[in-house]
Amino acid sequence: MLSHAPIAHHWRRLRGSDRLAECLRVLIALGGVIAYCLLSKHAEVMVSAMLGVIACALAETEDHWRSRLSTLLITLFCFAGVAFAVEWLLPYPLAFAFALPLMTFALVMLGAISARYATVAGGTLILAVYTMIGADQPTPPANMLSEPIQLLGGAAWYGALSLLWATLSPQLAVRHALARVFDALADYLESKAELFTPVHGVDRDALLLTLAMQNEQVVEALNDTRIVLIDRIGMRRPRGATAARLQLYFKAQDIHERISSSHYPYAALAEAFYHSDVLFRCEHLLRLQARHCRLHADALRLRTALTTQTDMRAAQSDLRAAIDALRKDTPAPPALLLRSLDALLRNISAIQTLLENETPPMSSTEDEESTLQNPGPQTLREAWERISIQLTPRSSRFRHAIRLAIALMIGYAVLHLIHLRHGYWILLTTLLVCQPSYGATLMRMLQRVLGTLIGVVIGWATLRMLPAAPWQLLLIMLSGVLFFAARLRRYTTATAAITLFVVLCFNLAGHGYDVMWPRLLDTLIGAGIAALSIYLILPDWQGRQLDRVLSDTLRNDARYLQQIITQYIHGKRDDLTYRIARREAHNADAALSGMLANMLREPGRQRRGNEDLLRFLTIAHTMLGHISALGAHREVIGSAQSRDTVTLAGNLAVTKLEHLADALATNTPAGIADSEVEQSMTPHADGVNDETARLVLSQLALILAHRDRLVSVVRDIRAG
Repeated sequence: MLSHAPIAHHWRRLRGSDRLAECLRVLIALGGVIAYCLLSKHAEVMVSAMLGVIACALAETEDHWRSRLSTLLITLFCFAGVAFAVEWLLPYPLAFAFALPLMTFALVMLGAISARYATVAGGTLILAVYTMIGADQPTPPANMLSEPIQLLGGAAWYGALSLLWATLSPQLAVRHALARVFDALADYLESKAELFTPVHGVDRDALLLTLAMQNEQVVEALNDTRIVLIDRIGMRRPRGATAARLQLYFKAQDIHERISSSHYPYAALAEAFYHSDVLFRCEHLLRLQARHCRLHADALRLRTALTTQTDMRAAQSDLRAAIDALRKDTPAPPALLLRSLDALLRNISAIQTLLENETPPMSSTEDEESTLQNPGPQTLREAWERISIQLTPRSSRFRHAIRLAIALMIGYAVLHLIHLRHGYWILLTTLLVCQPSYGATLMRMLQRVLGTLIGVVIGWATLRMLPAAPWQLLLIMLSGVLFFAARLRRYTTATAAITLFVVLCFNLAGHGYDVMWPRLLDTLIGAGIAALSIYLILPDWQGRQLDRVLSDTLRNDARYLQQIITQYIHGKRDDLTYRIARREAHNADAALSGMLANMLREPGRQRRGNEDLLRFLTIAHTMLGHISALGAHREVIGSAQSRDTVTLAGNLAVTKLEHLADALATNTPAGIADSEVEQSMTPHADGVNDETARLVLSQLALILAHRDRLVSVVRDIRAG
């Protein structure tokens, strides 16, 4: 049994991998191409057809079969247009040099419509370069149409296989997307648990920064799941498995709001309860909930039943007993701290209830609560408007489109000037390495060069040790599969795999050794062109959009807070308006986190006050946590007088956040409230008898305190 345990473990991981389905499709598609070419004795079309398979797989999106059919038709249409255009213009270098940047710019801007079109556009550009590579072989194609037809044949074969797969497994992508959400929630919970450790010397600012970065992963996973669900639901009322997955998505949203909540400064809690075990019990319970999230993710991937975790209930009872014991201490802790602990316990208990219980099916009265905002364009006019909005030098997409178009044109000029053999790999490398941001381009460049070097070495060793063609055909399939297995998470491995694939494919025509040195040299040239382009051609330094991103963060926080305060007055309702406000607040927080991560990888002189910006992110994320805490405890305030007090205090907080957002957007000074009038409007829980109102007012006071801290950080950023 012990000897079989590692095998069972690896098989379980493989069976639950979100890459398994795509890898199996690629394996079947490549194997089908090889089998057809060998049986029909048309070995000369094998390489082109396999490149068509790879291009179509790269353009694939995780859609329902209906959407996948329309996407496949669009993909094949784009592939055909580009392939025939390249084949027709390639003998005329001047005309091609003019058409190449125009085609590149148009396809990149097409991605402004939606993520689906961006993926299709990327695959189309890759197929264009594959067409150039195919036309550059020592043995030219029989006629001008044969190379595009072979590429399209491979693409259509993979597309049909993908369509069949989507028809037979309509919920596979949804389950894997939800599993990624629960894995991200588990990571967030584990990081949150570390904040409750009552130990002196803990760098809680660093922990809060890590928490803000991990929130970006949760938000990204939730957004991906939302798009997958919208594609399955469409304009229909969700039913069956889709309805159950939709409710699970809403449950994950609710859990995210609750685990991102912050009820009191963590350092103050650790100091106040240093000699108590209450925070250790909080930490323990959060770690148990993180483990439960991981089990939930595994159950979704493997389609197994979720086991009940009784130890969470015992830990919850122990935490409640520890808080009750604190009340009996002499002297008892301050009422504000006890109130925060009570709110924390209610929140953790609510998370536990959500994790343990399945959400009941939707009733007919819950239509508004079950609605998702469709991010895709609904008409051709709306699609064109999305593109036209981006047609400005202020747009990152526009700048990337111009940069990539010029980079490819430079690469085309270089390969003609120095007459490199297989020089079109320069264009392929430039296309794949040149990313929208400097940091991503630099990382991709290093990974591409290292992976190519490793792939060339492995290719040379393979040709020496396995000269027989059958073994090489098997390795061609396996290297293609490895490329797709690793391309999203281990790009160096993926590059090595696709380099081995190319070497073996060229060896089928007897040019395996001849292609190794050109592959490495072209990769170095293409990577260099991409690196110089991102630095010299309309560089999109993150610091230039800093004020806008900071302003958007605060403005979305204000909208989220306004929605929450309204529900304390009129009642809790998870309607579309509330969920949009909540999602946009977290999206803005994630955008700020991503922008700072990119800025840290930029050249030193392009950075703006790194330490101050990291402080801004930490404070802004903590403030969002206090807003989320208000969202987690929404209920109608019973006393009319307390409701009026909360309304005034809430409106004050919203207004001050909006004023700071306006000051950032217009680059005007923003001050801290220090006048007597403003101080008198600051929310205080003293004299308010309603417990819910007390909680709201104490959270609003923390929000305003963090807002004032942000003002000081903004001053430091501008001074620097």
